[in-house]
Order: sequence, then structure tokens, then C-alpha cells
Amino acid sequence: MTKTIFEKHSPGRKGYTLPPLDINAAPAGCIPDKFRRQQALRLPEVSELDTMRHFIELSHMNHFIEKGFYPLGSCTMKYNPKLNESLLGNCGWSDLHPDQPESTVQGALELMFELQNDLAEISGLDAVTLQPVAGAHGEFAGLKIMHAYHLAKGNHHKTKIILPDSAHGTNPASCTLAGFEVVQLKSDERGMVDLEALKAIVDDNVAGFMLTNPSTLGIFETQTAQIAEVIHGVDGLMYMDGANLNALLGVARPGDIGFDVMHFNLHKTFATPHGGGGPGSGPVGVRADLVRFLPVPMAARRDDGSYFLDYAHEATSVGKLHSYFGNFAVNARAYIYIRMLGATGLRRVAENAIINANYILRRLEKHFLVPYPQTCMHEFVASGDWQKKKHGVKTLDIAKRLLDKGYHAPTIYFPLIVSEAMMIEPTETESKQTLDEFIEAMIEIATEADENPDMLKAAPHSTPVRRVDDTRAVRQLDVRFVT
Repeated sequence: MTKTIFEKHSPGRKGYTLPPLDINAAPAGCIPDKFRRQQALRLPEVSELDTMRHFIELSHMNHFIEKGFYPLGSCTMKYNPKLNESLLGNCGWSDLHPDQPESTVQGALELMFELQNDLAEISGLDAVTLQPVAGAHGEFAGLKIMHAYHLAKGNHHKTKIILPDSAHGTNPASCTLAGFEVVQLKSDERGMVDLEALKAIVDDNVAGFMLTNPSTLGIFETQTAQIAEVIHGVDGLMYMDGANLNALLGVARPGDIGFDVMHFNLHKTFATPHGGGGPGSGPVGVRADLVRFLPVPMAARRDDGSYFLDYAHEATSVGKLHSYFGNFAVNARAYIYIRMLGATGLRRVAENAIINANYILRRLEKHFLVPYPQTCMHEFVASGDWQKKKHGVKTLDIAKRLLDKGYHAPTIYFPLIVSEAMMIEPTETESKQTLDEFIEAMIEIATEADENPDMLKAAPHSTPVRRVDDTRAVRQLDVRFVT
């Protein structure tokens, strides 16, 4: 276990010398005695070198994409190009303030305008707002737009949103927050929408259908035209959760296959930072007749070529969903990524992600149960059921053992419709060498489950922190450092 910074303390060591204080002490009585420190502040006395080593050591105890493979299905963790960070570090971007006059931020407005158009082109929809700041925030925005559409038409009875049982976990929560009732639809034996079951539950109270495509099973829904026909038949709207758009770039456009509204996860598809609670971005795209409900303002261009923030449809907008205009720096990273790759490069992203996922699937299907073995898209779901039934080794044990082998575990126990699920997503950025090493590690674990199951049940063995009680850790959260 690493020593704490206090254990590296030695009296008299210094890492930094502050300049002399150039302000006068606070006048007597200015700060009440109860707020005045009675004892000297206890800080560790360490050299600059020891301090650097301490924090580098701590960082290596964590796992991150630059350290090793991160096959985290459902929450795509793809490499963020460092060029993005370099360009965004330019003071011309980093020193901007959203209250500046439009004439002084023409470059930023141009970037926003072009990103809106790029995302509209990629999705096959007519307009995009950059304001939502997370995927779930985008879901909420899209559902509020659907709600506004129905209210504008006097459809006060439209209260239901249909969700497949393979939906992302945030979908039902977003529906509830937006004031809708969730109706769950079971998947068929192929893991796709059961059309007959859909037709049986659709009625005039249905406001829309919310589909993740490809689904959390990594399966592309080929029946979207038929689904759209059913939903549009009762004046419902088709919503696509764009979390898995990484598999569709340049191959299929949601707007062309029946969807009316969708959100993008810029961290999943366009390589902006992810994790740690943000910042994020979840732009929303809509078809032409829904544009008037989008949040304002939107970036627009005048006939003379100048750019401005457009509030033209403020009267019909669902309102503002975030202070100012969205997370500009995150959106800018996505813009750089799109411009670096271009149309051909974006299609290659999807093609490589699909090839990588199918390669792992075919290499592992003899060692782990794959309940939906058809050709997958960017991810697939394996199961630890064979290991559990034979040896009592659960998917959690497999995931913990992977940590010993230097890999972050995939998403486990989701989607809920697969027992002992492992959702594996390699992304397009990983080499065949890395995939082969991960595959061999998984095969080794399957062999260990046969030969030494108790060793897996006690894993991990080589991490700084051994297995913890995850349930207790959540219920009895303690993040204080006590000396």
C-alpha cells in the first residue's frame, strides 16, 4: 500500500517557498475569534520531488484509458486525442467569456454553427441544439420537445412512452422526469423489438417510442421502418437514444430510418472526455417541424456571413436547459474530432468498432455463453452462466480477476435481460494486439474457473485494494481522510 503524504513528511523539508505577504493583517475584530485558527495548520513537510512521486503513484493505482484496455460497454471509454487538448488550451478559446459581445466571439459562434450542422448531417435530422450537457440531459431535452409537440397539437392524452426491456437505464428515469408513463416492451428471441407485441400495446395515448439503436445487446434493430409506421400511425414520435451511434457513423443516419428526435453522447461517439461527473455534452437533433421547440439560443449565420445567437423561436421553445449555451469546450473537442476525420474517417470509426467487437465475440464464444450470437455491432453481451452453473464462479468474480490481469472490467449485470451479463465494447481505437491479449486473459480466466474456482472467488489479488463489499461501500460512504 502506498504511503500517505503525511507518512513522507519530514520536518524542515520544503517543496515551495511562498513570496512575502504583501497585504496587511486583518484588523482586530474583523474576523470573530470563533473563526480564527487557534493552532498552526498541520501540513506535510515534503520536497517537490516527493510530492510529485506521491501523486504519480496514486494515479497509477487507478485505471485509465492511457494505462490499459477499457472494454466498458454501455459507457464507451474511447481514447481522447491529445490534439484536442492542445488546441483547446489556446488562450483564444480558453479565455473566452459567454457574456462577451457577439462581435468579439465570431470564431466560437462559427464553430457552434458548424458543429450544429455537422451533427445534423451525421444524424440525418434537420437541426441540432448544443445546449444539453450530458446524455441523460439530452434525453430529458428530447422528451420535453416531444411533450411540447403534443401539447401544441392539443394531444393532452398522450402520456405513454414505450421502452424495450433492453433500454439504457437512464431512459425510464428521463421519461418519468419529463412527465410520461413508461410502458415496457419485451424483446423477442433475437433480442430485437417484438413487432406483434408492440402492435398489441400501442393505443392513442402513446406519445412516442424510445429506442437505443444499436441496442444494449449490440444488435442493430432492422425493423425501425415498421416500428415507425406503427408509432406514427397514432401520431407518436420516434426517439433514438444515440449512445451507440459509434456503430452507425457514416453507415446509417437515424433520420433516414424513421427517427424524429435523438440525442448524441459526445464522449461516446466523438471522443470528448468522460467520467468523474463531467463535464459532458448531449446535443439533441430533431426533424424540421420540431425545430421550433428546441432550446434557445442557437448559433446562426446572417446573410453577410457574421454569426449570432438566435432566439427567434423563443415563444415556442421548451426553454433554456443550461446556463449560457452548453459546455463549449466539450463541444469544441467534438468539432475538432469530426473535422480531423472527415466523412471517410467517421465511417472507418464505425467499421473498425464493429470489426473489433465481432472479432472478440468469435474468439470467446467457445469459452463463455453468448446468448445472442448473431453478428453484433460495436459491442456484444457475453454471460458467465456456464462458469456459475459449473463452478459457482459469478460474473463479478470474472470481472475482479480481470483487474489482476491489468484490464478494467466490462460493464457487468447489464442489460438486465441477460443473466450474469458482461457487456464488452472494444471501440475502434484498440489494436489487434491489444484485443488478442485481452482475449487470452479472458480464456485464461475461463480455464481458471475450471481448475481453481476458489482463486477467482477471492480475486483481485494484485490490486492496491482487494475486493470490497460494494453494497456496504455505497450505503456507508466514507470519503474522509483521518490522520
